[in-house]
Amino acid sequence: MSVIYKIGLGTVQFGLPYGINNKHGQTTENEVALILKYAKEVGIEILDTASAYGISENVLGKNNLEKFKIVSKFFVKNKENSSVIDINKSLKALNVNSLYGYLFHKPLDVLNYPEKWDELNSFKEKGFIKKIGISFNEIKEIDSVFSRGYLPDIIQVPFNYLDDRFQSYMIYLKEKGCEIHTRSPFLQGLLFTEPKSLSSFFGEIKPILIQLQQFRGELPGMLLKYCMEKPFIDKVIFGVETLAQLQKNVQNIYNAKNLPAIKKELDENILIPSKWPK
Repeated sequence: MSVIYKIGLGTVQFGLPYGINNKHGQTTENEVALILKYAKEVGIEILDTASAYGISENVLGKNNLEKFKIVSKFFVKNKENSSVIDINKSLKALNVNSLYGYLFHKPLDVLNYPEKWDELNSFKEKGFIKKIGISFNEIKEIDSVFSRGYLPDIIQVPFNYLDDRFQSYMIYLKEKGCEIHTRSPFLQGLLFTEPKSLSSFFGEIKPILIQLQQFRGELPGMLLKYCMEKPFIDKVIFGVETLAQLQKNVQNIYNAKNLPAIKKELDENILIPSKWPK
């Protein structure tokens, strides 16, 4: 397995102070430049961003992105809102001529605005996009989209040590030639959080977090290895706040131990960060 090949760098922290365990706030532009320089050096090729990630696209665009494959995501605001407006904004902000992937940020927009799928295919034919994709969050979304016959070039879904809700879909789509990207290998940082600091909402997961604490500094590498070893996953997207975090994560993957087997089905409200109390 080529470990580096499977890493995709998430960039939401470059545009927003993101994550339940974020201790550094939004990443500075100088730090972003250092992170991207290191990413190039070790062979990371995918950068994952979105128009909704604050100023992430603009910050990325201040750097030389020539050696990266850029995946961005967009929202459809209404029927009159043309995707071409969004993609042109993203291309300009990123300072690139084309995107490797362009994904519906809300999957049900594919059903509500089917003309946008055709529009994206026209951008693909013109060379502005290499692959059309959809980012999913819940099983009901993927069921609704696929029941209407849509087959994306890329999907992005959450997947981690505690969340394998999409596994059967990923295996099926991989066999169909779809590129599989996963996110949330650290469950937005929850898997590193001190259990005592969490509210009763997270009571169900606290015993697992206590068990994971025994691995301390090794845990990020172990969590990433768990995802990267899955043959049906092409890219594992994760974000960092600092260069040191990325360096440590990359180094730890190589020597990571296997996580203990676990049989625990958690409530979906725990697995989906958007459902967490604000």
